[in-house]
Amino acid sequence: MKGYKINLLRHGQTEANAQGRYIGVTDEPLSEGGEAELLEKYEKHPYPKVPRVYSSPLLRAVQSARILFPQSEIIIADGLREMDFGAFEGLKAEELINLDSYKGWLKGGIDNPPPNGESVRELTARCYNAIDSIILDMMRASIFNAAVLTHSGIMMNLLSCFGLPKLDPMAYACGAGEGWEIHVTAMMWQRDGIFEITGRAPAFS
Repeated sequence: MKGYKINLLRHGQTEANAQGRYIGVTDEPLSEGGEAELLEKYEKHPYPKVPRVYSSPLLRAVQSARILFPQSEIIIADGLREMDFGAFEGLKAEELINLDSYKGWLKGGIDNPPPNGESVRELTARCYNAIDSIILDMMRASIFNAAVLTHSGIMMNLLSCFGLPKLDPMAYACGAGEGWEIHVTAMMWQRDGIFEITGRAPAFS
């Protein structure tokens, strides 16, 4: 049975990332330092050669895809955009810590979104639809090796909800331009909605 390999990678740093701000739907570009960091990693590490990259529509992800996969076709997948932090968007934790709404959100829960933001339940449904569309597109196009450029929150949700082994989302935290390789077959996905997490990506020495 044919298998499909996907390198699931995090975009490069932006100014808001460096400042520790919640940046979700804000369409901020890579910082100069973030772009330089990705270029250095591209020079030093063996990113796979893939015919197609599926990218979040946000500029920081698209720019990262162009740096890390300069020869690949880039397909925009709207479902790969970062979580909507609502009223917390663009702010730092220290700016929010005294707000009851922020304290309530930090307690967690799948139906406990930030004010005017996105819940974990909504995010998970969106993530499922996004990866389902990507896997089905790869099957239709007979593409057996692809990459995904997205955001930390999206990666951790995808890997912890649909990946094996089952780990805490924070176990899948990674740096800019880094991520995880997953392997899936048609039977695994269509029957069980799961994929196998096979290691870090790229293969750092």
